[in-house]
Amino acid sequence: MTRRGLVLGGGGVAGIAWQTGLLAGLLEGNVDVLDADVIVGTSAGSTVAAQITSGTPLKELLDRQVDPALQAPELSPVIGAEDLMMLSLDAHDGATDAVDLRRRIGAMALAAPTVAEAERRAVIEARLPSHSWPRADMKIVAVDAETGEERVFDPTSGVDLVDAVAASCAVPGAWPPVTIDGRRYIDGEIRTSENADLAAGCDQILVIQVMAVLGNTDLDDQVAALRAQGSKVSVIRPDDAAASSIGPNLLDPAVREAAARAGHDQGLRAAPALAGVWN
Repeated sequence: MTRRGLVLGGGGVAGIAWQTGLLAGLLEGNVDVLDADVIVGTSAGSTVAAQITSGTPLKELLDRQVDPALQAPELSPVIGAEDLMMLSLDAHDGATDAVDLRRRIGAMALAAPTVAEAERRAVIEARLPSHSWPRADMKIVAVDAETGEERVFDPTSGVDLVDAVAASCAVPGAWPPVTIDGRRYIDGEIRTSENADLAAGCDQILVIQVMAVLGNTDLDDQVAALRAQGSKVSVIRPDDAAASSIGPNLLDPAVREAAARAGHDQGLRAAPALAGVWN
């Protein structure tokens, strides 16, 4: 039996909206990727993973993105996008390896002025239709702010789903690190934006990448490794229309409607080609 994996990448509230629209468009095009055996969610992708496994119809999840009256409340970071980028660049200076870089970013996140953890957790809580782990094999990725080591939460972790998603979505400098069992965790994107390697062992893998960073080959390297192991891997990225709708600030709640609609349209267009691979 073919084992399928769905990888949902990071990308802020804009990425949540676009990925939701994309999945809804694919479903309308008769490609149901929600039947994946393994779902990997990172940052925005962790929110989408928790939403699509909640039992809530995709049409309803899409409505919650495109209808302002149904949109979940969001916060604006204390820090601006440019200052956030500068903090990230400062953390890169002098890093000796990937784990050291993650520790430096974690230290920055722990020191940054943000809203309170409880206030941010309430936002994540409002995003999720269900606060219980699904029966699906779902992996949610976060990073320990002090050690720089990744932590993969799943239904067997004994960790509250809302806390796991909040940790995976804790953008360093923008949102507070999340406390779980006495440890502080930050955004799983600090490991890699998609963490596609965690879908290893699946025969067919669909990776949804919201943002590609110039010069960053993490996803390309992981896809190459997965293919070398025998997996068939497809990658969907925002097309030009979707990228324009998402805009430069992935944390801007105002783009949700446009990003979701663009994702939906892209999903409809992408469905015929993907159907021959996934179905």
